[in-house]
Parts: sequence; C-alpha cells; structure tokens
Amino acid sequence: MTKIFKKTSGNGSICLYLGKRDFVDHVDRVDSVDGVLKIDPSDLNGRKVWVQLACAFRYGKDDLDVIGVSFRKDIWIKRIQMYPFEGTKPPNTPMQEALLKKAGDQGHPFTFDIPVHLPCSVSLQPAPEDSGKPCGVDYEVKAYIANEADSIDEKIEKKDTCRLIIRKIQYAPNEITAGPKADLNKQFITADKPIHLEASMEKELYYHGDPIPIKLKVNNETSKVVKKVKISVYQITDVVLYSADKYHKCVLNEEFGDQINANSTFEKEYSVTPLLANNREKLGLALDGKLKDEDTNLASSTILQPDMDKQIQGVIVSYKIKATLMMGGGLLGSLTSSDITVELPLVLMSPKPAGLISASNRFYSQ
Repeated sequence: MTKIFKKTSGNGSICLYLGKRDFVDHVDRVDSVDGVLKIDPSDLNGRKVWVQLACAFRYGKDDLDVIGVSFRKDIWIKRIQMYPFEGTKPPNTPMQEALLKKAGDQGHPFTFDIPVHLPCSVSLQPAPEDSGKPCGVDYEVKAYIANEADSIDEKIEKKDTCRLIIRKIQYAPNEITAGPKADLNKQFITADKPIHLEASMEKELYYHGDPIPIKLKVNNETSKVVKKVKISVYQITDVVLYSADKYHKCVLNEEFGDQINANSTFEKEYSVTPLLANNREKLGLALDGKLKDEDTNLASSTILQPDMDKQIQGVIVSYKIKATLMMGGGLLGSLTSSDITVELPLVLMSPKPAGLISASNRFYSQ
C-alpha cells in the first residue's frame, strides 16, 4: 500500500488527505494538487470550512515575532470553500477516488493548480543551534474552520486547523545539451609568450551526488611553473523577493599537486563531487526543500522560462565551476605570481525517479 498523508484538526472535525507531497514542476506545467478533506459538520455551529494552498517566503523564525512583524510573506494563495460547498465540482482524479475510499462518505475532493511562474521549494541552511522552520520558500495545504475566509477581525483557533507541507520540485530535463567550454590566454609582463588554459565538460547538467569530470588543457609557453591545480564549485543564491542579496558559497574546493613545467603542454581530466555532507556547517547554504526530518541535498539549479518574472521566484539558485592554475613566483617570488582562472556554468539537479509513474499507477489501482 502506497503511503497516504493525513492530518486531523485538534477538534477532530476536519482531516486532510493527500496521496503524495512532492509535486513536479515540468517548466511548462505543474502537477495539480489533488486531495480530499473529510468534514464532520456536527460541531461546526454554523461556521464554514475552507481549504487553501499558499506559497510563502519565510525570512525569519516565528519566535522572533515579538512586535507583530510577520516574518512570512505570502507569494501566492488560493482558497476553496468546502462546506457548504460553493462553485462547480470538476471530475475526480484517480488519486482522489483512491483517497475517498479512505475518507468515507464525509470526504470532499479539492484540486489546486499551481501557476508555472511560482518558485520551487528551497530552504536556507540554518545554524546548528537553530530550531524551527528554516528560511526559504515553502508550500502549505491548510484546512480551517471559520466564519469568514480571510478576516483580520477573526482569530482562527489552532484546534480548528490542520495543515500539511508539500514540495514543488523540478527534475532534470530529458534533453541534455552540449557541455560548456572556456579558455583564457594569460600574458605575463616578464614573459614574451602567454600561457593558455582551456577547461571543458561533456555536458552542463549533472545529478546530485554524481562525479563531475572537468577536462583541462594547458599550453605553457612561459618560463613560469604551475605549482598545482585547483577546482572549486560555487553555489550562487539570488534572494530576489525582498532584497538584491546574492550569496556566493564555495561548496567544493580541491587542490591537485600536478606541476606543469615551463615551456610544456599538459592535459588531464579531473573529477569532483560537491555534496551537502561536506557543507553541513555553512550558514545560509541553499538546500532543496525538505519535509520534516527527511534529509535533503544541495539546492537544485533553478530552471526558468525566458519570460518569467524573476522577482516572484523568491530564491534563484545557480552553480559555477572555477578551474585555477596556481602559479609559482618568478625572481620576486609571490609579487610576480598570478593565478589563472576560468569559469564554467554547472546545472545541478535530481533525476526523475524511474518508478514515479508506475508507483502512481499502483496507487490508483488500489
């Protein structure tokens, strides 16, 4: 039996049912959030029941809210009145039919369509001593009992609500583009001829946890010696919702003791693997959104359509690789040394699970 996610309100009057908590952004469309809300009307006392889906950016901890300042900004929110129901009911999805069997006669299906321009779930790594929800973008399905859908004069009791956090995620596209290449000619004041560095990759997109091969070619026509080679991977997090903050975090830095002599050529392929496991202590590092105590990984690269408004994305994540030749000094030592660096773009994502469709089919058939 595939797992069903459910959450009941404190008073037992309403209960949320979802068949999954990960909803895939296919760039041109997003999986619909189709669930069921079980409602026991006996204790409503004339009040109504709503279900809402909200995408919000959290940029502070709840326990810091001591002067009435909200540390949560809603990016997008939609509500559906479930009891008494208003509007027209669309046909039930196979997922809802399966959930209705669990919820019984008091089950009421609901469907939310997430706009394609909304950001994916992402969190910023908190300090080890921090508790509570981390900063970042999250999605929440919430059912509640109230007299009005959204009234500033009405306080909704915690016992009259139930909520489930879900994730909007992107998987790597099927199409693999050609890998990037960068090269640089460096001319030194004390040398007649330059040193040439070329870096390339077979493809631009790699999966989390997979080794990333980088091929370097060097033509050193100078009298200088390259002492070693350094490969670094940087995560660039662009927080565009409330400021123009852009954070550069080094998630991998490896040095290789390859020496390239004067007036020689060199060619070698290096392999590096950036992992969250090696970056647990870095405050503010962007991670893929996680559910409760589940583990996660470095945030996936943000894939945007050309006409998308970046402002509404909240957090935009990208990566780059730096390949550096670390030079030895000349007669004046470090005063005349000058490292040579080229940059390559990197797209880091998760592969689409092979069993995603088949698992859904098994669920629907039960």
